[in-house]
Amino acid sequence: MENVFLSGGLAFLITFFSIPVIIELAIQKKLYDEPNGRKVHKKVIPTLGGLGIFAGLMIATLIGTPVDSAGVLQYFIAAALILFFLGIKDDILILSASKKFLGQLFAAGVIIKFGGVQLQNMYGFMGIHELTPTAGLLLTLFTIIVITNSFNLIDGVDGLAGSLGVLTSFTFGMYFYQTGQVLYAVMAMSLVGALLAFLIYNFSPAKIFMGDTGSLLLGFMNSIFVIRFITTAADPASAYPIASAPAIGFAILIVPLFDTLRVVAIRVFNRRSPFSPDRNHIHHLLLDLGFKHAAVVAFCVLGNIGLIALAYALRFSGPTIVMAAVLSTSLAAIGIIYFSKSRMHIVPRKPVLVEESAIKKEHKVITLNGKKAGQESNAI
Repeated sequence: MENVFLSGGLAFLITFFSIPVIIELAIQKKLYDEPNGRKVHKKVIPTLGGLGIFAGLMIATLIGTPVDSAGVLQYFIAAALILFFLGIKDDILILSASKKFLGQLFAAGVIIKFGGVQLQNMYGFMGIHELTPTAGLLLTLFTIIVITNSFNLIDGVDGLAGSLGVLTSFTFGMYFYQTGQVLYAVMAMSLVGALLAFLIYNFSPAKIFMGDTGSLLLGFMNSIFVIRFITTAADPASAYPIASAPAIGFAILIVPLFDTLRVVAIRVFNRRSPFSPDRNHIHHLLLDLGFKHAAVVAFCVLGNIGLIALAYALRFSGPTIVMAAVLSTSLAAIGIIYFSKSRMHIVPRKPVLVEESAIKKEHKVITLNGKKAGQESNAI
């Protein structure tokens, strides 16, 4: 099992040494992201960091996975390649939302059909247990698509998507390591290593972005991890069963998931396309409150850790109660952020009158005719 962590180290080295080459090439070929009114960066920045993440993840996984544990590795690689080409085309030439959606469906179909990644049970959430094959298929497709796009949408501040990806992938990877699931542990730790190396170049001020190439891959891999986590941890016969596994899996991914579902709901409520851009994401709200990029990242990561701890502490209450507690806490947090933002706009700074400032500075009393009290002619 030591190859799990060796894979993470190898992925780190591959990504770390490949990113500078990618930055230089992107600048030479003018493959960078242009700033606009909605984006937070003010200068052109290369968007091909996903190339380095993909290289580190794939090479380290191929080398680190033992032959007897490879299993369905070929199908994971095939699905990842589909996402890679979708992302690279969108980063260079721009791809329509419909084409990206179809590509994601195809990649999800490969991993469900041949990789055996599928939800077949809700394990008591909302009183639901066994799912019909059709319901299980649709729920799995929905889960993969939503999580894949959630990391794509949260990638709006230097270091945010990568830092959340490190947290979620490491959490899943440690569980897979403890339960002896070598293939999943190697993939998760390889992704952690690649993301850590990428973050060296992505923290504010960022030298490179991961682009859709990286964010789609990051979301897709985490969708696989959470489905595997739920199906394993919820099984009482597993090496380390965890009560309320579906809710805990949701809590591990709460920040990107909750933000995506909230923003899409707002867009639909306002009769806009779910794919239309705006500035309603949590990182936009925090930036508007005056948070710097590093503070936004710290707020989201620490908040995510706190919600994971809350879900784990309540795990014996049942998945429905745990999910309700996590969602309620998330809603309360976003409500406080909205309230703080509204206060900034509703309560303007009190204007200071010239006469008031003069009184405070000179400590003089002024009569209505503009003369000092007790004097007839010496006006200010």
